[in-house]
Amino acid sequence: MKNRYVVTLMLGAVLTLGGCASSLSGDVYSRDDARAPQTVRMGTVESVRLVQIEGTKTVIGPAAGAAIGGVAGSSVGGGRGSAIAAIVGAVAGGMAGAAAEEGITRTQGVEIIVNEDGGYTRAYVQEVVEGVNFAPGDRVRIMSVNGQSRVVK
Repeated sequence: MKNRYVVTLMLGAVLTLGGCASSLSGDVYSRDDARAPQTVRMGTVESVRLVQIEGTKTVIGPAAGAAIGGVAGSSVGGGRGSAIAAIVGAVAGGMAGAAAEEGITRTQGVEIIVNEDGGYTRAYVQEVVEGVNFAPGDRVRIMSVNGQSRVVK
């Protein structure tokens, strides 16, 4: 009974913390960026392509996976066999937890190449936002604040 409680608690922690990942879309600002002055540049979209933005790789996924795997492994066999199974379960669970975290937090992105009015051509990558599409020839604004830039229509 105790093992089920621990597994449930760890799984809940992984799912809860997975929802804490910050957004990489062009329409979400961090608290530090809100009300900060921004630099605005204008430009024309040259090209657009879809890309994948890899997921987070924190200690949370592997730690939760190792805990769940260790608890599950310890319930196999008895004595020394149980300890070995717990170690194997923890290692396998840690690897699975890391892969799960990265996969769950992976997002669809868009790479936007912009010919800026100042003569520069730059590429910007941001999370895809439903209903916001960029196409070659679109006039856009590049908003920069605190070292972060985003492309907006």
